[in-house]
Parts: sequence; C-alpha cells; structure tokens
Amino acid sequence: MLRYLTAGESHGIALVAILEGCPANLPLSEEDINRELERRQQGYGRGERMKIESDKAEIVSGIRNGKTIGSPISLRIPNRSTELFEKVITQLRPGHADLPGALKYNQKDVRNILERASARETAAKVAMGAIAKKLLSEFKINVFSRVMKIGGASEEAEWKKLIDKAAEEGDSLGGAFEITVTGMPIGLGSHVHWDRRLDGNLARVLMAVPAVKGVEIGLGFGVADLPGSKMHDEIFYSKDKGFFHKTNQAGGLEGGITNGEPIVIRAAVKPIATLKKPLKSVDLVSKKASEALVERSDISAVEPAAVVGEAAVALELAAAFLEKFGGDSIEDVAASYKAYLARVI
Repeated sequence: MLRYLTAGESHGIALVAILEGCPANLPLSEEDINRELERRQQGYGRGERMKIESDKAEIVSGIRNGKTIGSPISLRIPNRSTELFEKVITQLRPGHADLPGALKYNQKDVRNILERASARETAAKVAMGAIAKKLLSEFKINVFSRVMKIGGASEEAEWKKLIDKAAEEGDSLGGAFEITVTGMPIGLGSHVHWDRRLDGNLARVLMAVPAVKGVEIGLGFGVADLPGSKMHDEIFYSKDKGFFHKTNQAGGLEGGITNGEPIVIRAAVKPIATLKKPLKSVDLVSKKASEALVERSDISAVEPAAVVGEAAVALELAAAFLEKFGGDSIEDVAASYKAYLARVI
C-alpha cells in the first residue's frame, strides 16, 4: 500500500515527508524531485517569499545509488524564511483556517494554526508526487496540467493584466486548472465499495489541496444538461486497440473504474485569503473589530496549484496502480502489469 505523511510548519526549520510502499529498484534522484519543486515555485502573481525560498529536497532514506530500495523514503525541505515563526498573531483572516482552527484547538495565537494550514505544506506533497509521477512514467502513464483561467480570463496575456491590477488594489485572484492523465489502463479503482471508487478518491485528494473549492471529472456539471444519448461514450473494439471510445465525456472513469481513456479532471481555486487591503474581521483574543492579518502572500496561486494538483492525482493513481499490480520490486510490478494487459486487450 502506498501512503505518505508530511510534517512541518510554514516558517519552521523544515518540511519533512515520508512515502511508504514504493517498490524497490525505481530509478530516482534528487533532481527528479527538485525539478517538480521548481515548477511549484513558478507562476505569475507569486509573492515575495518565492524570491527567498529555493526549495531543494534532501533525501534522508529509502534511496541508494540512484534507486529506491523498498524501505520508506523520507525527505527534508529546509525553510529559509523562518523569521516570522515567533511572531504572535491574533487577527483572523476571512477565508482561512484561522478562526475554526483556533477555536477547535483552543489556541490564542493564530500562528499555531496558520503555520500548518499554509499552502507551504504543498512543497512536501509535490516532492512526494514527483516520486509517484516517476513510478507511473515507468509504465508510460503521464500526468499533465494546464491553467484554464485566472480571474475569469482564459488567455495568459489577459490574466497577467488582471493579476497586475489586483496587486495594485491589494486584492487576489482565483481561477481553474485542468489535469489530464494519459496512458491509463482499463481497471484501476473498483465499483464494489464507495471508498474504492477512483473518481471519488481523485475528487477527495484534489479538494484537499489548499484553496480548491470545486472539482469536476469529464463533462462535470455539463452532464446535467444533456440526454443520455448525447452524454455517454459509445464503445468500440479493434484487434489493434482492444476496447476503446471515440469520445471521452466521462473523463476516463466509469463506475469508479478507469476505462482506458485519458483521465480529465478540473479544479476551481478560490482567491488567496491574505490580502494587502485587508477585509473586516475580529481579534481572536479581544473580540473587538479588527482588520484581518496582512502578511507576505501571493496575488494568485492558480499556476502552482495546478502543479500541486498533479502531485495529488499522481499519488492517488500510483496507489491505485500498486494496489492492483503491486510487488516488492519494480520488476515484479512490471511483470504483473504485462500479464494483465495481455488479458484485457
């Protein structure tokens, strides 16, 4: 079973991550991981912190001589920006975990909540996702993303103008991204129990990405407007391809199971909750009216959110892949996968 944990605070000394269940003999280097971390730091509208941090993963365990060895893989990503860690915060930000988190955990200092709730944690997720992507790529399964829109604009030149305008006004912008997964075989996931339906699990992991407020697969909410005769993807067969579809309105998933077509999944990202022009709020301790906390933040994080989304999807798909074809070594997995493909085609 593939599973992972992350730990660490936004302005603490480091983020750490552990991935368990990766088979032995997968070729893997720090460069494979750091390439994805660099992608996460890019994007128009990123804040000043990205000029400070230069995320590099340090491999602690589980990899030797450029290959996984079957034991848990652990990584460390140092934080350069640690100067805010001791600063006490009592101003609450609308749209963030500040208020519910502080009340739930009985905290008087909001920093004890915002440090872990911060999207900084996603650096560790992206590092783990890089390993999952490398595993999937061994079987010609690839995960891509694209930004669909930011601030309502679908063209890059236009959304850059909107981001500049939002920066001048002390505001922030959300948007949407799309993830496509190619090379998927038929048969990952299951219809037999609710928690094994792969479409539900993919929606869950994307909804767990900070700031994501909506997810749709294939046509998504568009299915509500079509009759069945125009919505469902007709099935065909050829000796060369096996079973296939000429359309992909289901987004590669039917009955909680991959159907052999590319997985297509989209996510809506809300605007960043930390604004240079703060919203009205209340002080956690005094209960008096107060402006929300103003701290270093992005204007838009839709582009990096897409990279985080890739990581989340890759981890879930790698887990499903290993559940079906898993073995102690990458060679065992490959043998199982080859035998399965010979049967279903």
